[in-house]
Amino acid sequence: MLLCVGLGNPGQQYLMTRHNIGFMAIDAISHFYNFPSFKKKFQGDFTESKFGEVFVGLLKPQTFMNLSGSSVQAAMAFYKIKPEQVVVVHDDLDLVPGQIKVKLGGGAGGHNGLKSIDQSIGNNYWRLRLGIGHPGARHLVTSHVLSAFEPSDHDWLSDLLRLIAEQFIHLPSEKLDVWVKRLLL
Repeated sequence: MLLCVGLGNPGQQYLMTRHNIGFMAIDAISHFYNFPSFKKKFQGDFTESKFGEVFVGLLKPQTFMNLSGSSVQAAMAFYKIKPEQVVVVHDDLDLVPGQIKVKLGGGAGGHNGLKSIDQSIGNNYWRLRLGIGHPGARHLVTSHVLSAFEPSDHDWLSDLLRLIAEQFIHLPSEKLDVWVKRLLL
């Protein structure tokens, strides 16, 4: 089992905000591969499908960002999977808009969703970091991540989400770092 978790906040007011790019990526994957409809499960919206011999679960915690760990932990416990089988897709202020990076483990870097997951399952899970850019000053960070993408962002954002969805088919059979290199080509 591979569990892909997109981070975001529930509710219409957060739907197209920078902090919800993880939800957007999970939705893009779900739509592209015609996953079954999301159901309420594990304190979130969850769906699963089979890719070859690998079951893949898509999870969007509905606990708000700061409590995402309880949702991830519940899904992991149910499927009896290890943190290394979890990919968390999230926004990253330190990357330019549209940039992708991946890593296994590491710190939360001030990201409250990652802090919550670290507290719940440890930090030895995969992180697919999606750049949203930094507003330039620390006091502007909260309003930046909770504001909607600008119209000028829509081209790179739709290209990024399409690319992640198109290449997702390779993820269950490849190491994540190989998969991300494929994304970057």
